[in-house]
Amino acid sequence: MTQGIGILLLVAGVLAALAGGALLFFGRIPFLGNLPGDFSFGKGNVKVFLPIGSSIVLSLLVTGILWLVSFFRDR
Repeated sequence: MTQGIGILLLVAGVLAALAGGALLFFGRIPFLGNLPGDFSFGKGNVKVFLPIGSSIVLSLLVTGILWLVSFFRDR
């Protein structure tokens, strides 16, 4: 049981590192952060950014990719 959780955490860490490296290498993704539903406000030295629209788009994208992987894996 604990070996499965350990492997899952290692895979998640590697995927997070790859995603971070891709963002550093490729720079900013142009449409993220500028979608309707992405709110930013601030006053003085404090700035708050709530990327609700971008989060929904990324969630739909990841859900679609995982659905496709599951669909073709079960065939």
